[in-house]
Amino acid sequence: MVRNLVTKLEEGFLSVLLVSMTLLVFAEVVARFGFNAGIHWAQEVTLLLAAWFVLFGASYGVKVGAHIGVDVFVKMMPHNTHRFITLVAVGLCLIYCGLFLYGSWIYLSKMKMIGIELEDLPVPKWIPMSILVIGFVLLIVRFLQLGWKVVTDQAEGFHFADEAEESMELAKELEETALAQDPDKNKANKTEGDK
Repeated sequence: MVRNLVTKLEEGFLSVLLVSMTLLVFAEVVARFGFNAGIHWAQEVTLLLAAWFVLFGASYGVKVGAHIGVDVFVKMMPHNTHRFITLVAVGLCLIYCGLFLYGSWIYLSKMKMIGIELEDLPVPKWIPMSILVIGFVLLIVRFLQLGWKVVTDQAEGFHFADEAEESMELAKELEETALAQDPDKNKANKTEGDK
């Protein structure tokens, strides 16, 4: 129940970010080309919304297996080797995220200490840029969860999005839909299969 609530909150937050970004860009285009006036802070806020969307969405992508990866070679290996390589990859991802988290923390600390504001809005720059720390903490949590699932044999690997498999399923669904709509074609395919 808590897991479903967290997932719904993550999806809702990502949806709000995407919709906000889209509406802001739309309003800016209408204001600029329709009324020859722009929203002076729109570009900066759009970039910040995009940063939040990407960095927050990266951890969600790890959670649901939405990232694209090439793992054909690794899948052909024996189970224990596959698990070992996955754990090495998770470890490397954790090191990468840890380095960025450390750098982000130093960057935000300096921004807060100096007191720099955004260019177009009177907001301290470290507040909207805090997604750097938040995003990498969430990524570390997701990679730790994935590593634990691999260690406890609940998962075999990263579960990347398999575009080829999805494409074949879509093609099969389209073929079944076409056959259901045209019964004469279905009879012709059966007679060809009988020959």
